[in-house]
Amino acid sequence: MSANPFSLQSLIGTEPTSDPAFVFDGTPASRAEFSRKVEQTAAWLAAQGIGKGDVVAVWLVNRIEWIALLFAAARCGAIVAAVNTRYRSAEVAHLLKVSGARLMVVEAAFRSIDFAAILADVARDEVPALRELAVVGADTIPAHWPCVRFDAFDKAYPPAPPPQDDVDLPVLLYTTSGTTKGPKLVAHSQRTLATHATSVAKALNLSPQRHSLLAMLPFCGTFGMTSLLGFIAAGATVHALDAFEAAPALKILNEHEITHSFGSDEMFRRILALTDVPRPFPHLEICGFAAFQPGWRELAVEAEARGMKLFGLYGSSEVQALFSIARVSDAFADRIEGGGWPMSPDTKVRVRDTETGELAAQGVAGEIEISAPSCFLGYFNNPDATRDAITADGFFRTGDIGHLRGDGAFVYETRAGDAMRLGGFLVAPGEIEDELKSCTGVADAQVVAVDLKGTARCVAFVIPHQEPPQQEALTARLRERLAGYKVPARIYVVDAFPVTDSANGVKIQRARLRDMAMERIASE
Repeated sequence: MSANPFSLQSLIGTEPTSDPAFVFDGTPASRAEFSRKVEQTAAWLAAQGIGKGDVVAVWLVNRIEWIALLFAAARCGAIVAAVNTRYRSAEVAHLLKVSGARLMVVEAAFRSIDFAAILADVARDEVPALRELAVVGADTIPAHWPCVRFDAFDKAYPPAPPPQDDVDLPVLLYTTSGTTKGPKLVAHSQRTLATHATSVAKALNLSPQRHSLLAMLPFCGTFGMTSLLGFIAAGATVHALDAFEAAPALKILNEHEITHSFGSDEMFRRILALTDVPRPFPHLEICGFAAFQPGWRELAVEAEARGMKLFGLYGSSEVQALFSIARVSDAFADRIEGGGWPMSPDTKVRVRDTETGELAAQGVAGEIEISAPSCFLGYFNNPDATRDAITADGFFRTGDIGHLRGDGAFVYETRAGDAMRLGGFLVAPGEIEDELKSCTGVADAQVVAVDLKGTARCVAFVIPHQEPPQQEALTARLRERLAGYKVPARIYVVDAFPVTDSANGVKIQRARLRDMAMERIASE
């Protein structure tokens, strides 16, 4: 029996070969071995009482268990909620609550991350749906919830029920920035994931014999997951890092003659800095990069001179990463810009003038709107946000500013609104502001992003209740509750925020706040 062409199973085939599929920490796993692990994991999920429509939160670094859980959930009709390993208690609690996850698969420990301590700060009544934790790498961890060991690969469980065939139900939830506290959950189906993975493999002309991927991005995000699935669809080998470090990345690139890799500008900057070989990567064909830091154009010039060709791209949780990418035939200046050519020939991209509301001509900047097979199902358990994000004729309003080039490609320019790009992630100021306002002594808070010594960091302004709160105490509290990249580099106490009157009411002057932040930092 052949797999549904829009299922995740179709990406690995119904008769998997012995060709390498993955290499984790030097250990290869063939496609046949991976398929067995998927069946074992599906049986394990069924033994935990997980079935159609149940949500399983996955809080793991890049490991084969992560991918097996996704494919097994698809087989069982369950849903995986991807949890960023950099999340801390407030973020984890929000994701568990909104997703309604019944089970969380979690690391026992990884480097300096104390998963048990983070979970200890999540009150059980905050996440009433969560029944138990399944621990990878240990029998148990201290927690409020019952713990079991994830032993799918070590113990035989009764076979899972027959595979679910509905490829249009949610199977994977990504987190994305929201305008209020906590991110929204972006729902994708097997159809949207598998269709886009196949489009990526075709658009990049990937060959299982010639091409390989260095997967150095986290699987919990669309950037890492999309590149992974694209290479699985192509039958090409994936060499995965559990988490990015420049030295292991450099070693794999050289020893295994990697042809493709995707990451942030900072990742490629760190890799290049570790080698003084003039042209260190003769086999590397495409490095798709997202420009998050100042100086990315200078990096692209240096990388080009050393034989590392950087390709601008575009994507989001809603339309998936690698939605588009520059082409080899593009001039260098065009190739390094964000945007590029859509992977799928069935995609439509248009730009709407934000002032007139009319569609913009080529070269005119406006909000990018997208209709594509890779588009999400909607925001999980949030129909109002879903409705607001989709036009009457079915296009996704990206909230990004760009323009059409006129040759079938488009250029991404910047993010509309006030969302901040911190640590490689898009972060809503409201998420950090709400955490600050929950702290003792803080009446109100505003957060803006600034360039601090070449790195995007956030700075907070707070209005005190009475006595000004201590910055050290606020920072310590935020470090307990939020990922490190969201913790403000500075917290300034002010009497009021700068505002301006408009037709829609009084608005805070965020541009003025950014100027104030830079002035104060400069004075220090």
